[in-house]
Amino acid sequence: MLTVERLHLQIGSFRLSDVSLAVDEGEYFVLIGPTGSGKSLLARSITGLIPVESGRVAIGGRDVTGCEPRERGIGYLPQQGDLFPHLDVAGNITFAQRVRGMSRGKALSAVEPLVAMLGLGALMSRHVDTLSGGERQKAALARALAAEPRLLVLDEPLSALDEPARREIAGELRDVQRTLGIATVHICHGTEEAESLGDRVGVMHAGRLVQAATLEELRRRPVDETVARMVGRRGL
Repeated sequence: MLTVERLHLQIGSFRLSDVSLAVDEGEYFVLIGPTGSGKSLLARSITGLIPVESGRVAIGGRDVTGCEPRERGIGYLPQQGDLFPHLDVAGNITFAQRVRGMSRGKALSAVEPLVAMLGLGALMSRHVDTLSGGERQKAALARALAAEPRLLVLDEPLSALDEPARREIAGELRDVQRTLGIATVHICHGTEEAESLGDRVGVMHAGRLVQAATLEELRRRPVDETVARMVGRRGL
């Protein structure tokens, strides 16, 4: 579904070096690593928000390396959600449909199953400034999914939330992802979210993807001490 091949990218003094990654159809892939390891930079290069120096990004077998973000078929959810402040919740969620020329009524009908799935019906007329952190992220997730993307990229979607909201949104993420069967790349710092969400986990360090496997495999057979420290080694 997602294929990243030998990606290189430099921003200032920091460099992503020879990153290769494959995410299967319907897989929930969690990418972990310390601050400054290059996780978000990799996510933004996959979405096309930052151009790469060399390498290849393909989605569903289609090379999108040179494509604009809107042409890639990716739903992107940044850390703060970045809802449009001049629109209410309904306007945010139906944005993709409205840009395509759909009437408001038809757009609302099109997103109704998604709104019901995420329990957002009572919030549709609310202004985004009146939402809690968890409500904002659910609305932003709905907006990302309403465009019917082939791939979902979530860049630390839970990090700005308090613990109850983190648990709630994590559950929503996994339920929606399983229901829709959409390939997902989820960026976070540690293993807590990887434990509850990930089918496989990748470990980033110093601009490189060090290892990718199931969390259990990473704990049993880490390739180096960096991976062992990140995931908590459980023996040989």
